[in-house]
Amino acid sequence: MLDLDENQLPGVYVTGWIKRGPVGLIGHTKGDAAETIASLLADADTLAAPKYASPDAILDFLATRGIPVTNWEGWGRLDAHEKALGSAAGRARIKVVEREEMTRVSRG
Repeated sequence: MLDLDENQLPGVYVTGWIKRGPVGLIGHTKGDAAETIASLLADADTLAAPKYASPDAILDFLATRGIPVTNWEGWGRLDAHEKALGSAAGRARIKVVEREEMTRVSRG
C-alpha cells in the first residue's frame, strides 16, 4: 500500500476495492488477492514481529470492544441455517445479509 506521497507503507497490504476502488468483478479481486498474498509472502522474513503473538490476541481485542465474532463451527451453523431458509422457499439457500443476524445465528 502507498501513502499519499506514493511511498510504500511497510507491512500494510490491501486487496479488492480497497486496492482499486469500487470497480471490477470477482475475477479482478481474486487476481488482486493473489498478488497481495505473493507480496506478503515475499516480505514475510522482513516483517516486524507482532506486538501480541498469541493466536487469540485478535479475539481478545474484539471481545474488549464488544464486537461479536464467530468460529468455524459457527460458520457451519450459519451455512445450515441459510440452506434451510432456501429449502423452505425451493432454493439452494437464502443468504443472511445483516451482520447482527449472521453472528446471532452462528452463535447458536
